[in-house]
Amino acid sequence: MPQAWKGLTMNHTTSIGLDVHARSIAAAALDPLTGEVVTKTFAYSPGEVASWALGFDSPKAVYESGVTGFHLCRELNALGLECAVGASSKMQRPPADVKRKNDLSDAQFLARLLATHNVTEVFVPDAETEAARDLVRAHADARADLTRARQRLNLFLMRHGHVFCEKGPTGAPVGSWTKAHWAWIRQISFPDEADEGALAFYIAQVRHMEGQKRELEKFIRAHAREPRWRGRVDDLRCLKGIEEITAFALVAEAGVFSGFDSARAFSTWAGLVPSEHSSGPRRRTGGITKTGNSNVRRLLVEASWYYARATAARKPAPSPDVPLRIENHAAKAVKRLVARRREMSARGKRPSVANCATARELACWCWAIGRMAEGADA
Repeated sequence: MPQAWKGLTMNHTTSIGLDVHARSIAAAALDPLTGEVVTKTFAYSPGEVASWALGFDSPKAVYESGVTGFHLCRELNALGLECAVGASSKMQRPPADVKRKNDLSDAQFLARLLATHNVTEVFVPDAETEAARDLVRAHADARADLTRARQRLNLFLMRHGHVFCEKGPTGAPVGSWTKAHWAWIRQISFPDEADEGALAFYIAQVRHMEGQKRELEKFIRAHAREPRWRGRVDDLRCLKGIEEITAFALVAEAGVFSGFDSARAFSTWAGLVPSEHSSGPRRRTGGITKTGNSNVRRLLVEASWYYARATAARKPAPSPDVPLRIENHAAKAVKRLVARRREMSARGKRPSVANCATARELACWCWAIGRMAEGADA
């Protein structure tokens, strides 16, 4: 079971800022006692950076979180150079430096922040956790690609006057992308060969993405049953609206639930807390910030729709290995969330607003159950 994440030590003498790019690294070493700054530029080579940095007295390095990921951080730590990744959203550049940007000045800026202990360090996942994240994000990409492929096919047919609006024996509309829908699509033909070619392409794209999504889901389910993930995945599945793929994605993206100090910190990381613009005696709040992990936010918002039409019945535990205290805690969460959603609807809240509020509270329950699964006090 993973342990709670703790930031790296602050006992260092030389602060080293790294401005990291795909093919180059700009480095600046700052001695806070003398104010001396030494700069150097490297190709993307962790070994060369570590060899240079370890020549200074008690060095510690930092670079901004971003598209370059955590590979460099893990490599430098393995080579004996303590390295952290700073949250770019928490780094505020002075207004005078906004229009003075180059790699070495950025590296010096990071070194100064590290020297004054003004770097908010992010959780650096191990290689296995990052691989799990890559898997769930590939699934999210496949979902998005499938949605786009279906929209393109629908729009192509609509431009030619074909709109699916069949009804079943009870008079209810037949759902899209069902067997009946596909049978309707297959009987469509065009007199022009160009249109026939376009239709065949759009159908092939949809079918291809459906197959890709199914394969990824099969792989995720197999991966979620591995010992490292299975306990936390089964525990989260006790919550209504969260099944195996969603639970595995939440565990992979969070890394370690105990690394978040509070439920609010977890919901803030997911971008589900209200925005605020207050000054003096006036306090004004708005919609959710949407600044954080977009994949977790989307999954929680989708899961929250189940509480709009569900009863507060206890959801059976997916595995007999789920501890009773976690099962009871999840049942308490379901009962409260259903009641809260019903209350907001009675007060006339718009469904989208009520659902976001439910998602924010669901994030807090996920954090609590995740901590319990990891052996921390909830």
